[in-house]
Amino acid sequence: MAFIKSISGFRGTIGGKAGENLTPQDIVECTAAYGSWLLQTGAAPKVVIGRDARPSGAMVTQLVTATLQSLGISVVDLGLSTTPTVEMAVPHLHAGGGIILTASHNPKEWNALKLLNATGEFISGEDGKTLLALLDQGAVNYAAVDDLGTYVQNDDLLDYHIEKVIAHPLVKADEIREKGFKVVVDAVNSSGALAIPALLKALGCEVEVLNAEMNGQFAHNPEPLPQHLTELCEKVKSSKADLGIAVDPDVDRLALVGPGGTWIGEEYTLVAVADYVLQHQAGPTVSNLSSSRALRDITNKHGQTYYAAAVGEVNVVNKMKEVQAVIGGEGNGGIIDPQLHLGRDALIGTALVLSNMVWADKSINELRATYTDYFMVKDKVALSPDLDVEKKLEHIQEKYKDEATINTIDGLKLDFPEGWIHLRRSNTEPIVRIYGEANSVEAVNALVARVKADF
Repeated sequence: MAFIKSISGFRGTIGGKAGENLTPQDIVECTAAYGSWLLQTGAAPKVVIGRDARPSGAMVTQLVTATLQSLGISVVDLGLSTTPTVEMAVPHLHAGGGIILTASHNPKEWNALKLLNATGEFISGEDGKTLLALLDQGAVNYAAVDDLGTYVQNDDLLDYHIEKVIAHPLVKADEIREKGFKVVVDAVNSSGALAIPALLKALGCEVEVLNAEMNGQFAHNPEPLPQHLTELCEKVKSSKADLGIAVDPDVDRLALVGPGGTWIGEEYTLVAVADYVLQHQAGPTVSNLSSSRALRDITNKHGQTYYAAAVGEVNVVNKMKEVQAVIGGEGNGGIIDPQLHLGRDALIGTALVLSNMVWADKSINELRATYTDYFMVKDKVALSPDLDVEKKLEHIQEKYKDEATINTIDGLKLDFPEGWIHLRRSNTEPIVRIYGEANSVEAVNALVARVKADF
């Protein structure tokens, strides 16, 4: 059981003791701190909320809603929704902020409060520190009875989101409709079953949905990794589909499967999208330090500049703003298109992948064959009371300082000639993540094993 408070929000397991898990008491206290912070900023006293389909979602929604109302903040509840839909709804509805109730790829016993500012972006590091200080102080000033916030439900925002995706200047909607692609979707029994088929049908695709019951009883580990998506790969092959799509529970990550059940993966989602965008718009690209070198390669191929950011959506967004990137995201399948909104979005990712397929007149397998081959391993080490992470990273840095280029903006990245290793404490789980990449499976496994042995 766990409870993680960070500058990006609050995440934990449901049940157990207050202060050690995400209990009703903790949900109320965290929401009250967020509401107090929002009111202090002078933003509109209105918050948009939405949730994925996990079993605790309705209960958490009620607690969050009542707490915000008690502060004099009105609530617009999108109900079952997606993270990018809530992000787009905040500025569209002129709200002061937003809260997405989702633990993303974590198992069903987890839930979280992901916090947005008035632009529909994740709150900054500085704002997060202010919010955590308010939480520690516990000094909340609740509204008088005549000043309580209102509550409304709004289920129109997914339609708005889809309309904006289809109207995007780089989405080849008519050409996609002419192709009539057959697409299989693994919706992992969450909000993807609501959002992705609706988008695909609007684009004229024939759609088959796996795990479409929106009950949060995830049919498999909800992180869209190859070992969890064997059913999708098999269905794409047996149905002779043109594309397979897997999303996480809140629909901000996108993994791809090609004809014949060929695993394209989440790392190459951003590469395929960037390849297409850069043929139509000149400008930089951005991904985080744990993302594939393949984005750098495709960016260089198009004569543009690649930049790396610290892990975390807010860090990628900040770097994108700084360099005026035309496309960016994270190698976990998170596509951030600034022409739509500055947040990871599997819907725009899906539409741009299909647009690349019709523009190039190639299958996703054929497109993948044009990109550099890299192989990635995503491993981890569980945190324990006797593990001093910072001291361990300092030791590893010293050990490899003469063999690798060192980057310490986010944990420790070791860039060897044959590949790289990135070590960092997770913001969402009690673990140290160990990501590695190289030009062969053997090389990356050797790199990861070598560095992991130092723990």
